[in-house]
Amino acid sequence: MLIVHVHVRVKPECVETFKRVTIANARESLKEPGIAKFDAVQQQDDPTRFVLVEAYRTPEAPAAHKETRHYQAWRDAVAPMMAEPRASVKFVNVFPDDQDW
Repeated sequence: MLIVHVHVRVKPECVETFKRVTIANARESLKEPGIAKFDAVQQQDDPTRFVLVEAYRTPEAPAAHKETRHYQAWRDAVAPMMAEPRASVKFVNVFPDDQDW
């Protein structure tokens, strides 16, 4: 299991639009066979900061995700909303193990 945290900071005037297009992307992403979990969370004390928590079932799943129409639409829509470039951190799960997903 590969877990990716994507850290995003958007322009203040783009927060609501970013949330709307990110939720649409997350809903479609959950339909992908390679995605076990896709969460979007907003920082409580700074509403311009988000973390996307993506859990992939296989090492190939992130590349497949980036080939989908919904991801590409999201990527293009949010590009002008960014206050700074997105950054990602990759993790492997310790608990629960793969059988629990």
